Amino acid sequence: MVPTGYAPWYQDPWDQWLRPVPGHRLDHDRVFILYAVLAGLLIGLLSGGSASRLGDLKIAWAPLIALGMAVQLVLFSSPIGDALGPAAPAVYVISNAVVLVAVARNLAIPGMVLVLLGGASNLVAIVANGGYMPVSHDALVAIGRGAREGYTNNVQSENVVLMPLTDLFAMPVWVPMANIFSVGDVLIGVGAAIVVVAAMHGRGPMRERSTTTSSAPSAKAAVPAPDAGGASPH
Repeated sequence: MVPTGYAPWYQDPWDQWLRPVPGHRLDHDRVFILYAVLAGLLIGLLSGGSASRLGDLKIAWAPLIALGMAVQLVLFSSPIGDALGPAAPAVYVISNAVVLVAVARNLAIPGMVLVLLGGASNLVAIVANGGYMPVSHDALVAIGRGAREGYTNNVQSENVVLMPLTDLFAMPVWVPMANIFSVGDVLIGVGAAIVVVAAMHGRGPMRERSTTTSSAPSAKAAVPAPDAGGASPH
């Protein structure tokens, strides 16, 4: 008997009421962000922005974001996720929380508020469902995917909590790497596109570009100016 209030990943894995069915291993958040960044680049270029300004954007606590994403990459693309067993969902939740903390530190960047709201929406749904993001069976069928073996962040379950926040939608099958997504993913995608466009136009916390000036005197400055009155008469 599990004490009331414990997260589902600590409960009996054979409990059919809580046991999820693996969905797919491809992390849908990364796919959505990829398309959002590409859309932001296109909009930024068409609106007169410069892609070179992206490198000037100052992102606070960037190592935390990289750490959280690296942990998730390892979870879903290596045997480590399977090896962690019941602890894997907890690690997944913590990695998402780490990324959100860093995102919250960068709200001065245009678009980051939407990224934070979207990420928080996904995290709430994941925590409420025991460390997994429930996925609609109809959405999986729409993109031609079924259950796969191994640890995955998505599950199919008959007992979904906060269903409107879960993965209910599917990209068109003709889209490369078509995947499923949630309302939170839409907010993250729109926010990421705004971040890219704003940075390309120099908006937000940007690094100042150093201007190189020549220290050598100009040739004209070295030549004395002629006497306007000419030579003195004797």
